[in-house]
Amino acid sequence: MATQPVSRKRRGFRLPSEMSDRHNKAARLKKARAVLSDPAHGSRLPPGQILTERFPILHEGEVPSYDLATWSLSLLGALNKPVQLRYDDLLQLPQTQVRCDIHCVTRWSKFDTVWSGVHLRDVLHALDIQPQGRFVMAHADTNYQTNISLDDLLHADSLLALTYDDKPLTPQHGWPLRLLVAGRYFWKSAKWLRALEFTSTQTPGFWERNGFHLHADPFAEQRFSGEALDIPDDEWERKAYD
Repeated sequence: MATQPVSRKRRGFRLPSEMSDRHNKAARLKKARAVLSDPAHGSRLPPGQILTERFPILHEGEVPSYDLATWSLSLLGALNKPVQLRYDDLLQLPQTQVRCDIHCVTRWSKFDTVWSGVHLRDVLHALDIQPQGRFVMAHADTNYQTNISLDDLLHADSLLALTYDDKPLTPQHGWPLRLLVAGRYFWKSAKWLRALEFTSTQTPGFWERNGFHLHADPFAEQRFSGEALDIPDDEWERKAYD
């Protein structure tokens, strides 16, 4: 398996500018009313969520396009050695399938989603990579970051996802690679993943700098930083679906 040293001086790691008022999602969601969870789903559906069988498509910016001949995933930061993985390198690693529920901060939840890909523990083991920090910053196109704890990424239901529902990811859902972060609102499961930067300190990512919670536990309703907030019950219904 080919690995290459990597440098942080690359286009994909530039910090995005802060959002304008027109795109300030946290402020927009604060103004809308909250909803009640359906008690028929018991403890499986987090508070304030609505169950859907569809798969809403939500993201900021344009869907990027890629040439797999030049695409790569970088692992860097507080590691014993940085590496760069090609798409074929990921396919050669042990493949894991995960069935899990997903929950979006815009209040939709979808049960029993099926993903496959590579678990981070298998990447670290196969390449003899030893993280030195407790946190990870995920870098994704275009100029997006989200902060995650290393423990969350090593959870059994987290994944570097290559497929959804037994098919390759679609571009709208993050092809060729996205994160699946167990037990966190879905903005942590970054689409179009390009790098995992291991760190000893927790630094807010893109949405976290714009009013969203650092930890994003759906069952604790960690949607936003600061005080408890009302959020809309129909934001996701205005989006495209799969």
